[in-house]
Amino acid sequence: MTEENRTITTPEEAEPSLSEILQHRRDKLNKLQADGRDPYHVTKFTRTAYSAEIKDNFDQMEGSDVSLAGRMMSKRVMGKAFFVDILDDRGRIQLYIKVDNLGEELFNEFRKWDIGDIIGVSGTVFRTKRGEVSVNVTSVLLLSKSLLPLPEKFHGLTNQELRYRQRYVDLIMNPEVRRTFEIRTKVIQTIRRYLDDRGYLEVETPVLNTVSGGANARPFITHHNTLDMEMYMRIATELHLKRLVVGGIERVYEIGRLFRNEGISPRHNPEFTTVEFYEAYADYHDIMERTEGIFAKAAQDILGTTEISYQGTPVSLKAPFARLTMAEAVKQYTGVDFMTLTTTEEAVAAAKSIGVTLPKELSWGSILFECFDQRVEAKLIQPTFILDHPVEVSPLAKRCPSDPRLTERFELFITGREMANAFSELNDPIDQKERFMRQASLRDGGDEEASMMDEDFVTALEYGLPPTGGCGIGIDRMVMLLTDSASIRDVILFPTMKPDNQ
Repeated sequence: MTEENRTITTPEEAEPSLSEILQHRRDKLNKLQADGRDPYHVTKFTRTAYSAEIKDNFDQMEGSDVSLAGRMMSKRVMGKAFFVDILDDRGRIQLYIKVDNLGEELFNEFRKWDIGDIIGVSGTVFRTKRGEVSVNVTSVLLLSKSLLPLPEKFHGLTNQELRYRQRYVDLIMNPEVRRTFEIRTKVIQTIRRYLDDRGYLEVETPVLNTVSGGANARPFITHHNTLDMEMYMRIATELHLKRLVVGGIERVYEIGRLFRNEGISPRHNPEFTTVEFYEAYADYHDIMERTEGIFAKAAQDILGTTEISYQGTPVSLKAPFARLTMAEAVKQYTGVDFMTLTTTEEAVAAAKSIGVTLPKELSWGSILFECFDQRVEAKLIQPTFILDHPVEVSPLAKRCPSDPRLTERFELFITGREMANAFSELNDPIDQKERFMRQASLRDGGDEEASMMDEDFVTALEYGLPPTGGCGIGIDRMVMLLTDSASIRDVILFPTMKPDNQ
């Protein structure tokens, strides 16, 4: 029994084992090569149409001669004819292949080809008696031999971890996966277009740095052999982009990869993508408008609506989004009003009263943040800007003039997770150096996520950074939202995975 006829065997017939299938395919390849018909020697195939184009324009293309190429996804024998489905870049289409058109020799050769093989065909567009748009094939060429069988006999590639490891098979077997990554590309295109239209300049900044900064995160460390020094893969693009604002590029952005040596979860991957944008003479209120504009435009342009659903929960991305200070949010969801607490002792007592685990560094601001993080964040389902974070957790943000304990910072939360982080950027070099020193002392005390001292950035600020607003948006999480994906791994083509042999 040949492998391609597995689809018409009866349940009582014994199917070949995987090892037999693999050997059978190798033997077929060896025979082709021995006969001087090595498919891997084919360098080019000129096609004139795609599956979707034929289906969408059948009335105009009926009777036309076309050439197509793609992967065989099914093969059904009907006497001296085959019905074959091929998958190309645009979708699937049925082929009708019969001995009268190909001749005995080529038809018998085709009979030996396997599901998964990549073929090129020429033929005429027609519709079958059952009404299916198809191509009546007059010539066929094997373009690449598949030595491993597709997992169709196992009802598709359903093992989630294997899907992440073998994304190439996942894309073949699960068409909705391709749609996810098409949306991802469109999200990035929309962000780029939105910022370009508003006069921002796209730039590239270093991935390898001698100082790790711009966020509180543990960096990946590597070694430069020639310079004999440690270097850090960037955890943020912020500090370089603000240097460019100092240099006179008043609207600037970068879309790129960041690397953080942290845990892996449905919301976290060590390698991820962000957009950071900075605008001179703007504050965090201006940046809020930009941020909600990006989310609303992406949803409208890509999905056709700002009213979406995420994991069964309706979410409205129509601007403007809700706005709450962090203290207001804590009061609303826990009943604790931090703005009435004047001492660290009162803050400690309030946090304990609602069951919050206290941070190592006890202060009014750090305790306020922990109360928000532990008791509020997960409840922010609809888009909500949380404003005015404590200075202890915001080393790069400008202080609020009305309350120096707080900063002009916001985070955007949707579906209980952070989507964006933004500041009115700190441009006081003296204050910045003091905050760097505090972070450095925390780092010396064992906090590997604390920022390093960046003397060159302080020097840049000493030349003068204009009042500036800036924001970072996590593109992976944004794509999760717009594709209704439960895990960040679903929206990263090749997520970080431990080798399967470990």
